[in-house]
Amino acid sequence: MPSQPISLVVGLGNPGSQYEDTRHNAGFWWVDQLASRVNGAFRADSKFSGHVAKSASAPPIWLLKPSTFMNRSGLAVGALAKFYRIEPAQILVVHDELDLPAGEAKLKLGGSHGGHNGLKDIDAHLGTRDYWRLRLGIGHPRALAKANGGAGGAHIEVVDYVLQRPGTADARAIEDAMHRSIDVWEIMAKGDLETAMLKLHTKPQAPKPPKLPKPPTPAATETTATTPNTESLIKK
Repeated sequence: MPSQPISLVVGLGNPGSQYEDTRHNAGFWWVDQLASRVNGAFRADSKFSGHVAKSASAPPIWLLKPSTFMNRSGLAVGALAKFYRIEPAQILVVHDELDLPAGEAKLKLGGSHGGHNGLKDIDAHLGTRDYWRLRLGIGHPRALAKANGGAGGAHIEVVDYVLQRPGTADARAIEDAMHRSIDVWEIMAKGDLETAMLKLHTKPQAPKPPKLPKPPTPAATETTATTPNTESLIKK
């Protein structure tokens, strides 16, 4: 796999207040947190069809939230990457992932778009799939239906599911996954994506229960043997 520093981080989502808390905007949530971490401030930039921020580092790392709707995300990504001559292997796209449960985050290079319209459009504009993706699990409506015993969620369509707010438990799990993946950002930024991947994907081992002290060995007790009077046992 290539080992190049990340120069552009793209968070995927839909613009507008009606979408900001929905599952499909998990990518926006992540880059908002990253902007705070790298002291960047988003500003609308019509040239790149999105909101753009850059880190305080040198060279700067660009952050992008396309202001197009999800299925036209590639327009913004392609424009900024072309303008700053950023190679696909230097791009990290952060997006919601139906095929991962809420609370999981996976890093990968390339691969299929898996039906995600944002990735599909980025593939078309970059002319390649060979860019990095950070997949934030949001769960799947099938899992919701199964959890409800086949009712109360059995007929939720994917498009409706991703445009809904996550429940309290899922929201907390997604937030936890974002924190864990933000924690490996410095490793990703340096280009050591393999190490970042290993660290992110390795589940922390459950702490071993403390060893209980061994019970004290009971002290040996002396027993006095009684010798029978053999003389009384002899018949006269």
